[in-house]
Amino acid sequence: MSGNIQLLTDSLAAAKAQGRSALIAYLPAGFPTVDGGIEAIKAVLDGGADLIEVGLPHSDPVLDGPVIQTADDIALRGGVRIADVMRTVREAHQATGKPVLVMTYWNPIDRYGVERFTAELAQAGGAGCILPDLPVQEAALWREHAEKHSLATVFVVAPSSKDERLAQITAAGSGFVYAASLMGVTGTRETVSSQAQDLVERTRATGTDLPVCVGLGVSNAQQAAEVARFSDGVIVGSAFVRRMLDAPDDAAGVEAVRALAGELAKGVRGQA
Repeated sequence: MSGNIQLLTDSLAAAKAQGRSALIAYLPAGFPTVDGGIEAIKAVLDGGADLIEVGLPHSDPVLDGPVIQTADDIALRGGVRIADVMRTVREAHQATGKPVLVMTYWNPIDRYGVERFTAELAQAGGAGCILPDLPVQEAALWREHAEKHSLATVFVVAPSSKDERLAQITAAGSGFVYAASLMGVTGTRETVSSQAQDLVERTRATGTDLPVCVGLGVSNAQQAAEVARFSDGVIVGSAFVRRMLDAPDDAAGVEAVRALAGELAKGVRGQA
């Protein structure tokens, strides 16, 4: 293992060595603007997140709930392009030295060109991609180019995933496994799904060495602490986007997400 993926692996291993889960944040590129989004992402990383997923805004998302859809709409109306996503990855990584992944649906990569996308992402310092709608059995082309450029391929598992399917996904993936804690779309929840721990245990039972990180529904330090007790990473997205949407201006939004990252970082460390 070498190159960009190594930083991701090392970051997750460092959190484990500290006896805690990693805090993984999500924000879309281009929201509220390209420059504003970069500042927000840097603030989240500086505030306590171990790594971040940069969303590539999509007009017809499958997994994203209304909060992230609203942010994506703002970014798309602002004219965000894949080049802006790459710039966001580059500047966030250069400013913080932390791993930066892209979360995207398959269609934009397919249209852009797999080799072009993976080469540019690696050049920007990206650690890999999360591909929620790419079936593992159709991922050979992506995996070939991702491995060529030392990028992680993170697949998503869900409570509905059968054990045989989990084994296929963990065998094909790299970096970590994204465990969607419930059936449905992203968004903050009042409580953490009771299915989350069972899914983590079933995923680990495949014999994988990959960290299993849990997303969908975590919105505060108490929930982060709860999920951290049984997972290798806690993924938070909609709560960050909501802080940005609720802020009176962009500068206030940056400080709001920085503060939330600090609160969640205490949660994964059991200090909430």
